[in-house]
Amino acid sequence: MSLADIRKDYQRASLSEDQVDADPLKQIAVWFQETLDAQVAEANAMSLSTVNDEGRPSSRIVLIKDLDARGISWFTHYTSRKGTELASNPQAALLFFWPELERQIRIEGRVEKVSDSDNDNYFNSRPLASRHGALASQQSQVIAERALLEQKVEQIRQQYGDSVQRPSHWGGYRLVPDYVEFWQGRSSRLHDRIAFTRDQNGVWSRCRLQP
Repeated sequence: MSLADIRKDYQRASLSEDQVDADPLKQIAVWFQETLDAQVAEANAMSLSTVNDEGRPSSRIVLIKDLDARGISWFTHYTSRKGTELASNPQAALLFFWPELERQIRIEGRVEKVSDSDNDNYFNSRPLASRHGALASQQSQVIAERALLEQKVEQIRQQYGDSVQRPSHWGGYRLVPDYVEFWQGRSSRLHDRIAFTRDQNGVWSRCRLQP
């Protein structure tokens, strides 16, 4: 079978304007809970797209760690590629895709760092091995072989044991959205798309987009 022949007809559900909350962040929470209830694998995985100062985009999968009225948060290395790109251009896009429910959510907006207290609280909640790894790894930097990384992790483990502290180069980001789009797959590619845009006064407006 050729790639052009791969297709699926979506028929699970529909999405109308009166089915979505007037606050898109609350609607994200509704869909996220439905995804968890459906036991979708890696439901918390989202694509994060950033752009460097030359306009070149890059994307990767990260895990959402918080969702509230302020926005969507995740944690990483500030010195990673995504971190350096966000430092020069603090605008980003997120994408959730849940094929089991034939749904996706597109989110765009500005990115800010979360507080040091939030960073510390989450870092200290991570498994000990993950904390050792965060201290040992220089994320996105070249390394000759995996054995060198494993040696460094072992050195960190022996040096710090269970008292490892959050390194200053590791922490969280929060995307504050100004655009959110809910996509529900429909038959014959006539998908439902409900988009929200936030103005400078923080007021959300809603519209339907053609598929």
